[in-house]
Amino acid sequence: MPHLTLEYTDNLTDVNVRDALNRLNLSLIESGLFDEVDIKSRAIPLSIFQVGAASEARAFVHVRLSILKGRTLEVQQALSQRLLNELNRIFVGYHAAHLQLCVEITEIATESYAKAVINPHLR
Repeated sequence: MPHLTLEYTDNLTDVNVRDALNRLNLSLIESGLFDEVDIKSRAIPLSIFQVGAASEARAFVHVRLSILKGRTLEVQQALSQRLLNELNRIFVGYHAAHLQLCVEITEIATESYAKAVINPHLR
């Protein structure tokens, strides 16, 4: 735990997505709330999308961070802001389209979450 999903419109062609995932993971590690090996992230490009109704070039990035239930609202807000700050650093200087950056924190019920670690000595 946690699981981070980065959804992004595929018109963001100048973005190094692997680097963005790494930077977001590092930001989570620096929060001191998660062990490095427990952070799992993935990126999903969106080829079919619409932002509003105008024909001008628009794009968005949506980060969803799923964490186990039990963190305070203040901790969730701090995580959300931390990730948004990192997204702003990743996309500083981007001017090819109107771009919206969003972060969402979701909670996973601890009662139904299951996890197994295979070969935990390999890191």
